[in-house]
Amino acid sequence: MNITGQALIGAKSITGEGVAFSAFSPVSGAEIAPVFHTVNSTQIAQACSLAQQAFDTYRATDPEIRARFLETIAQKIIELGEPLILRAMAESGLPQARLEGERGRTVGQLKLFAEVLREGSWADARIDPALPDRKPLARVDLRMRMIALGPVAVFGASNFPLAFSVAGGDTAAALAAGCPVVVKAHPAHPGTSELVGRAIQQAVAECNLPEGVFSLLTGIGNDLGTALVRHPAIQAVGFTGSRQGGLALMAAAAARPQPIPVYAEMSSINPVFLMPAALSARADTLATSFVDSLVMGVGQFCTNPGVVLGLAGTDFERFTALATDQLSQRASGTMLTAGIHAAYQKGVSSLAGNSIVRQLGQGVATDGACKGTPSLFAASAKDFLTDAHLSEEIFGPASLLVSCVDIAEMRQVAEHLEGQLTATLQMDEGDYDAVRTLLPILERKVGRILANGFPTGVEVSYSMVHGGPFPSTSDGRSTSVGSAAIARFLRPVSYQNLPQQLLPAAIQDSNPLAIWQRVDGTLSK
Repeated sequence: MNITGQALIGAKSITGEGVAFSAFSPVSGAEIAPVFHTVNSTQIAQACSLAQQAFDTYRATDPEIRARFLETIAQKIIELGEPLILRAMAESGLPQARLEGERGRTVGQLKLFAEVLREGSWADARIDPALPDRKPLARVDLRMRMIALGPVAVFGASNFPLAFSVAGGDTAAALAAGCPVVVKAHPAHPGTSELVGRAIQQAVAECNLPEGVFSLLTGIGNDLGTALVRHPAIQAVGFTGSRQGGLALMAAAAARPQPIPVYAEMSSINPVFLMPAALSARADTLATSFVDSLVMGVGQFCTNPGVVLGLAGTDFERFTALATDQLSQRASGTMLTAGIHAAYQKGVSSLAGNSIVRQLGQGVATDGACKGTPSLFAASAKDFLTDAHLSEEIFGPASLLVSCVDIAEMRQVAEHLEGQLTATLQMDEGDYDAVRTLLPILERKVGRILANGFPTGVEVSYSMVHGGPFPSTSDGRSTSVGSAAIARFLRPVSYQNLPQQLLPAAIQDSNPLAIWQRVDGTLSK
């Protein structure tokens, strides 16, 4: 499949009429052909209008049809073969094995939502039959189901050119819910985005769905994203990126005549708590595993361990020395874009220049463009609590070790933290009492609590939560990974006294979809 540099609006391929731009290799800095063009306001409106026209037809499709559509997309992505991986490698600098794994995750997400659609509990079908003889008041017939919210704008992420991009989790969840999707391709990997976009476009045609079910917009600059969010057809937004970018989209969505929800994943430092018994027993293995997690993917994960807390003393000193030694042996790696690299360098320089922070060490610097060198710093909990800059995310392989005088101060730091995607507890049985005092705080602060692991790596499953209180996400009630992600793009509708012939299939007495229904409070099928 050739990469043309075109945007995809419904079934058509069009050339944007705005500013020209190209992908760049983060390894060499060289421009990668072809030239792309930014879509203009008219072209954005065309994509949104097509999505609106497709909405009622698409949301009314049988869940089995949508399940097969998602599976068709997955197959089309697999059929792209090696050219997809090679293009993603060129545009992102990520290694082949990482991208092949990410492709597997992308396909797996699509197939998971196909399973969710067939299982049916996402519809949350509820039936409260009429009770005409109930005293003192009769009860009307009431039924409820979840329906699609409307067309969704999805913004591709820089750090996952497949799994959080054109056919990533946001797109898969929205399409499963019955929402047409308009994707803004990330400008760092436009060729990868076009290949995947064309796979979705082909799946739309093969499944005989309205063309407006999917569009892919290309371009650079903030105006494109703002115009997309402001279009009245768009009813929700999925975004993964910086806090600054997420806040800008939230402001645009809130300022609309009809405000809409923005599900933005933004910033997180993912604290790791080294509890005393665990630290005493296995400081060496903890240090190695921590550094492995920190430098994985050049630290460009939203779940990267950006701060590590332990009790001051010989055990934490041992961990610090071991981690510093391990880090000094790790080479720098190519970061995704020049912009991400510049932001990382700025963050590391800011910490290094902070008089209350001690720089412990760095990895091995290597030649090349966009090289991010691992960096490790240390500070006291007292200073961490007084300097807000120490709580800021540095996107890349840098972390801060924070020494606490006791468990009470560790809890104080936990209370001080902003909302996070994850918190990790390294603990042994002797730590359980102390952990019990931390858990209530962490439950308020984070979306996922880990024991004896490290946060990098997110399982796509029914129980996963990849979200958390602000600013890790804009809405801590939701997740962007796992089967529950579909709920972001649904809303409830109640039906009172409608005849059976007019009721949606999900809440008919005959249950033609054979899904779980809650009838008069009791689940049945």
